[in-house]
Amino acid sequence: MNVLVAGGAGYIGSATVEKLVDAGHNVVVVDNLSRGHAAAVSKSARFEVGDISDRAFMDGVLSSAKFDVVMHFCAFSLVGESVTDPMKYYENNVSGGMALVKAMLAHGVKRLIFSSTAAIFGEPAVVPIPETAPKQPTNPYGRSKAAFEQFLQDCDTAYGLKSICLRYFNAAGATKKVGECHNPETHLIPIVLETALGRRKEVQIFGRSYLTQDGTGIRDYIHVSDLAQAHILAAEYLVDSNEGDQFNLGNGHGYSVLEVLEAAEAVTGKKIARKFAPRRAGDPAILVASSDKIREKLEWEPEYPELEDIIQSAWDWMQKNPDGYNKPPAKAKSRKK
Repeated sequence: MNVLVAGGAGYIGSATVEKLVDAGHNVVVVDNLSRGHAAAVSKSARFEVGDISDRAFMDGVLSSAKFDVVMHFCAFSLVGESVTDPMKYYENNVSGGMALVKAMLAHGVKRLIFSSTAAIFGEPAVVPIPETAPKQPTNPYGRSKAAFEQFLQDCDTAYGLKSICLRYFNAAGATKKVGECHNPETHLIPIVLETALGRRKEVQIFGRSYLTQDGTGIRDYIHVSDLAQAHILAAEYLVDSNEGDQFNLGNGHGYSVLEVLEAAEAVTGKKIARKFAPRRAGDPAILVASSDKIREKLEWEPEYPELEDIIQSAWDWMQKNPDGYNKPPAKAKSRKK
């Protein structure tokens, strides 16, 4: 396949690019490097630095090859930030995505894999969450993703744009080449491991009065490599069938914050200090996504379903890359093949 990966310098995007090139696909990456890292992008992919909202830039990229499918990873994803700055999230996650689709349609590219989220469901009535669960997001991040999913459905009806939305929550772990490196870091597992390394004083636990077994929030953690594989299976299915769909992605089991800390202590052999803090606005108590549908329809099966294996891979990568990626200059040059 000829695949355009928008946001391919980010955490999940770069892991997907790694798997795509390993599988022999031709890959072009576009990323504005606002949150991604040029060093994370496989050297076997062509890399163009630019923004999906820049129509002239996207016209140049889309006219450079006949793309079978586009993968879209360009959304902002911090719940707390979305609450304090919803404008930023609707502009990027909805308007930016619309600009990408408009450029695609102008160049006759009508297949899109969308990196969505289980946050579109809000506080779920049924856990694990099936695809048929009502969409009741509790924060602007989730609402922006739900709005873009609806936009894609309308584009299917109006323009024949076929899309697959993959809804997951907590990507974690690392491949041999790609790991988590955010600034600031807000994801639990890398924060816990940074504390184990002595780079943080303690882990803040937001909320201890949720209606869960130990009072802390519960999330479903999926290895980034398994997420990447799901995107590839979805792209192959979309190219072969030209049928859109939505799939929830999860291991079917959630872990509380305290359980993550316990598993990290077992992996690292270190005691990890923690401190309780107030709940964050917009955080549901439990988010665990069922993956029954994608397992049955696309024969997806996680290679790393165990929490300790996920944490071990992240710990291995962090120890080898204690400073993460060397951040490129603001005006990094595109890399041609």
